[in-house]
Amino acid sequence: MSGAPSIALFSYGTLRQPEVQLANYGRPLEGEADALLGHRLVPVEITDPDVVRVSGKAIHTIAVASGDPADRVAGIVFLLSEAELAATDAYETDSYARVETTLESGRSAWVYVLA
Repeated sequence: MSGAPSIALFSYGTLRQPEVQLANYGRPLEGEADALLGHRLVPVEITDPDVVRVSGKAIHTIAVASGDPADRVAGIVFLLSEAELAATDAYETDSYARVETTLESGRSAWVYVLA
């Protein structure tokens, strides 16, 4: 994919899987641990057959704002190019919305949460 990876994306789910990274970006990603505060994970059923095929799962997790600042979702921050971010938007189903947030580290990043 074109463009230098400079866009921070926080992932807590299937985007951490090597096979999902290769299918979406054509390369493995390296990242740094971080956390999303004030959210918890809940299961979500995925009906898009391509996403199920790539991830190997029909049930994914989705971050939902909990209102409790003590709630914490652990994950990894990856650096993506514009093209890779667009590929991520195409991979994520309509259940997810991409929002910008501040993570536990103080770093700003995009994250997919309940739409």
